[in-house]
Amino acid sequence: MRNAFLAIAAVAGVFALSSNPASAKDYRFCLVQGSESGFGTCYYDTYAQCMASASGRRAYCKVNPVFAFAGDQPQRRPRRVYREY
Repeated sequence: MRNAFLAIAAVAGVFALSSNPASAKDYRFCLVQGSESGFGTCYYDTYAQCMASASGRRAYCKVNPVFAFAGDQPQRRPRRVYREY
């Protein structure tokens, strides 16, 4: 019983150490349905993908505000480190 537990723990440890962290991705287009407010569902890389999902329902596509204004953030200056020698 102890050997089985150690084997399972070893396999779980290998999987935990070898997994890659999830990466966030900002998609370009959002699907907004009807009079819904907010961003909508932002899962589309191209306008054509978004329009295909909007087809046949009261929905439209717009540019993802997070993606569109990502470059407008002010750049932070590196912090100065003062050292006394």
